[in-house]
Amino acid sequence: MAKNSRHPDHHMHVGVILDMESPVGEMAQKCMTMAISDLNATPSQNNHPLKLILHPRNSKGQPLKALSSAVELLENEQVEALIGPQTSEEAELLGELGDRVPIISFSASCPSLSREKNPNFIRMTTNDNSQVGAIAALVQKFGWGELVIIHEDSSYGNGIIPDLLLALHEGNARVVHRTVIPPRARDIYVEAQLYRLMALSANIFVVHMSPSLASQFFIKVNELGMMSTGYGWIVTDGIANELSVMDQSALDSMQGVIGIRPYIPPSKRLHNFSLKWRNSFFTNQHHQIPEVNLYCLWAYDSVWALATAAHHSGATTSIEKKDSANKSAHLAAIPTRPTGSDLVHTILRGKFTGLSGEIQLKNGQLQQPQAFEMVNVFRGVKRIGFWTQFNGMTTRLNRSTVAVQSPSVRDMGSIGWPGSSLVIPKVQRIMPKAGKRLRIGVPIKVGFKEFVGVELDPVTNATTVTGFCIDVFKAAIDMLPYEVKFDFIPFTNSNTFMAGSYYDDLIYQVYLQQYDAAVGDITIKANRSLYVDFTMPFTEAGVGMIVPIETTRSKNMWIFLQPLKVDLWLVIGAFFVFTGWVVWTIEHNDNNEFKGPLAQQIGTMMWYSLSTLFFAQREKLISNWSKVVVIVWLFVVLILTSSYTANLSSMLTVHQLQTLPNGKAIGFPFNSTVDQTALINLPFKNPYFHLVATVEDYANALRNGSQKGGVSAIIDEIPYVKLFLSKYSSQYTMVEPSYNSTNGFGFASLRLLL
Repeated sequence: MAKNSRHPDHHMHVGVILDMESPVGEMAQKCMTMAISDLNATPSQNNHPLKLILHPRNSKGQPLKALSSAVELLENEQVEALIGPQTSEEAELLGELGDRVPIISFSASCPSLSREKNPNFIRMTTNDNSQVGAIAALVQKFGWGELVIIHEDSSYGNGIIPDLLLALHEGNARVVHRTVIPPRARDIYVEAQLYRLMALSANIFVVHMSPSLASQFFIKVNELGMMSTGYGWIVTDGIANELSVMDQSALDSMQGVIGIRPYIPPSKRLHNFSLKWRNSFFTNQHHQIPEVNLYCLWAYDSVWALATAAHHSGATTSIEKKDSANKSAHLAAIPTRPTGSDLVHTILRGKFTGLSGEIQLKNGQLQQPQAFEMVNVFRGVKRIGFWTQFNGMTTRLNRSTVAVQSPSVRDMGSIGWPGSSLVIPKVQRIMPKAGKRLRIGVPIKVGFKEFVGVELDPVTNATTVTGFCIDVFKAAIDMLPYEVKFDFIPFTNSNTFMAGSYYDDLIYQVYLQQYDAAVGDITIKANRSLYVDFTMPFTEAGVGMIVPIETTRSKNMWIFLQPLKVDLWLVIGAFFVFTGWVVWTIEHNDNNEFKGPLAQQIGTMMWYSLSTLFFAQREKLISNWSKVVVIVWLFVVLILTSSYTANLSSMLTVHQLQTLPNGKAIGFPFNSTVDQTALINLPFKNPYFHLVATVEDYANALRNGSQKGGVSAIIDEIPYVKLFLSKYSSQYTMVEPSYNSTNGFGFASLRLLL
């Protein structure tokens, strides 16, 4: 059955979508509740009893959650307007509903949001671009010709950039670099970007990002020593408007920052609201009373603007409640509110004085403030000046918010700059102070200390870390254009020391942020990359097998007979005799060179056959059949001589590897990354593994062999193999099987993923 949503009960249902877990969302909801209370108490409302009913929903700062909440409000609560898509991303997504219901946002300031895209979208806040003139004037006043822009990688963060670049250019300031930080960047990513800025040696920055990201960002800035004397930081109104609700740790890290935000002129109404605000917190027994900020005032004024427009439009609605069985979550199924366009037009034409000042909309958004105030975070938050569009910077405003004096740099000398300095920073290439000392985890090794060696001085109790991997790390650090201090901390874990999981545990400690990085002979593996990031490998990749060299053949005087086996020698000799006999049989009747006494014929037959070995035969053949036989035989001789020469050369110049019969022991190192189960393509069958640890263990095990409790071969990563062979190259050599290739050694640090 149809139910009029405004008649006869004269109620107007309004959806409120906020991030209730953020300070602004929580305070804005309270301000809107106070606005409803004040509306109900006004005399005009008693004559025309139209009441707004708010239906709050928590978006948790997620645009998709905000959209689903809006659809649910339109479907279930039959709301006639929506207030508060808190972020620009949420407002953009809710723009899909803009032709169905009015949407009023008091905090979505991205310039890309406009009524051209969403006819029913109203911005009860200023456009981000309105502050670029104030920023450029401030940069010009301090004489900063070069600076760096740091902004959030979102529609909110990117929207201001074109106009800001233009304003700075017109003020003769050059942007030497731009740094972009994702909204949900992790601390390690922020640190990486700050280190890149340190490499530029820049000292003047303009920051435009959300307050939550700014809190995280400036804490890291302070930790890395970039909030010290010589630096200059300017933040936009998105941060400056929320200084009163930021964590104390963030404010402590922002000492010396300059902020720009719209100026709210004092009024009796605002004073009374502030008293009422404080009293409400006393009633609720709050230990700390948050200071009301500009977004709260705009939220309050949004409710008043909507109520005033609904009162003057006098529109009625006839939206039917739907049965739960017929509910649909599709946007196409949501009907357009008949009162939507009337409400929007009435709000746009309206003009009244709110808590934030004169409320008048132009092009669907709040007009540019008559003045911006510049504040300084220094032992609190204090005002240092104003900026107006027509008069520029000033230290004072009259009651009409008109500048009465243009300040000089000396007039603004009371500004507290980073490092508690009172001197305006100058653009210069400075080498920043080093930040926190990095905690570098290093493995403790029993053997192969040429890669990583950890020694503890029993007298001074000092730890000395040496080795090839350490030298590579120090060389990389020395190439950085700024100082990085670090401490090597040996990783000790008695439960896993010298066990196969020792290096995995070290990597996991980096993931748990017990170490900032891990340096050593750490193999890059896929499963480890799930927790940390690796550098490019600095050693050769792969797995090799060490085997003894067999040298007994090279000492045998009969080595020239060993390229061919005995049975093959006998067959070759037989064929020499047989070939000579065949040729003699064919030729001796007609060829005089094969005639004569029997002894001479036998000698000629044997001589001719043997001379073919050196292609030195001189007897002329007459029969074509004998020529065919000789051609075939010469081809066979060519193959035999080539094979014999190659085998003999190999035996005389290359050491031979010992054969590996079935069931031999194979050396396998402690903490090896080579998977034993993957060694299925070994050149021998049924091996059993024997653990070895040091270079000396390798040599002793190979020297003893499987028969004496040693091993016949050792499988390890190529860097370890080559280090071993550098000491025992005359006795052992390496073969490179095609199994279980690794990716080499690399340094590990906490992942830079978001």
